[in-house]
Amino acid sequence: MQTRRSDRHDDPDGRPRRGLLLVALVAFLLIVGGVVAAGGYYTHCKGASGPRNHVAYTVKPGTSGEEVVAQLHDLGVIRCAGLVGRIILRSTGKADQIRAGSYTLTTNMTLDAAIAVLSTPPPAVPTVRLTIPEGYRLTQIAERVHEALGIAPDRFLSLAQDTALSLDPYLPAGKGTEGFLFPETYRFAKSGTTATDVIQRLLAQFATEAKTLDWASAKSLGVSDYQVVIIASMIEREARVPSDRAKIAAVIYNRLTAGMPLGIDATIGYIDPDPSNGLTVSDFAIDSPYNTRLHTGLPPTPIASPGIASLTAALSPADVPYLYYVLCGADGHHKFSVSYQQFLADKASCLG
Repeated sequence: MQTRRSDRHDDPDGRPRRGLLLVALVAFLLIVGGVVAAGGYYTHCKGASGPRNHVAYTVKPGTSGEEVVAQLHDLGVIRCAGLVGRIILRSTGKADQIRAGSYTLTTNMTLDAAIAVLSTPPPAVPTVRLTIPEGYRLTQIAERVHEALGIAPDRFLSLAQDTALSLDPYLPAGKGTEGFLFPETYRFAKSGTTATDVIQRLLAQFATEAKTLDWASAKSLGVSDYQVVIIASMIEREARVPSDRAKIAAVIYNRLTAGMPLGIDATIGYIDPDPSNGLTVSDFAIDSPYNTRLHTGLPPTPIASPGIASLTAALSPADVPYLYYVLCGADGHHKFSVSYQQFLADKASCLG
């Protein structure tokens, strides 16, 4: 009698099926274990614990979010960098909001907390406006600074008159800053601004404005850059209407060339011990290098802070032969003349 093939083995198909099920079970357990482990690592990376020590950190312009995460990890600020760090960064939604600047963080922060610091704009600093009008001298500027920022005028003047200050090539050392604190409107922090901060800012503004001018003409005019500012300061104090500036500049240069005293009353006003009563006979007799009625040549320093228009006039005087001028008319314009006789006639007509 023949035996059927199916009777040759007790369970020809059972054992292979059990083997496949075992393999599948092991694979499933490995996958589940991997997922659980990955989830645990992700949770670990999002968390933070340990001592909090201050860390100074600077985000340079152009630094990517991934670079920031790597740098924070290297500094011990966060737990993880790499793929998981990038995933957590993306989950914050602030990867493109990180701001360049310097920050104080701590070790053992969460990435969410660190990114919140790096993406939050700094609080607005309260500021005050400081306006320096054209033609102000140091004493007047000191008062304006005091009104705006509460800095003592004596303190400001002491620093502004420091002869060690210079501004190459315009202001040589040994002169003080009269004439070089540029007249403009500025913004300063309401708290913490010092006299030195103000002086340096105004000097820097002079340097910025000066770069727009043609200082090469100073040489052809026979004066130094510093003397240009002296001349501009006199123009600033004398001119009442814009069209007079270049002509007043011409009178100054023409008188210097002729060896005549400049006779500019604004320079005497600079040394007037009692400005409240105007210029008096005794003021005109003051023996000082600022008294340009008694002494030839330029005064030793500027007498005020000139604006850009007066600096331009000092570098580009009008091509006219005038030697005299007199204030004439309610609008503040001057009449100009070549001869003393014409000056006297103009003076009579303007004052009559």
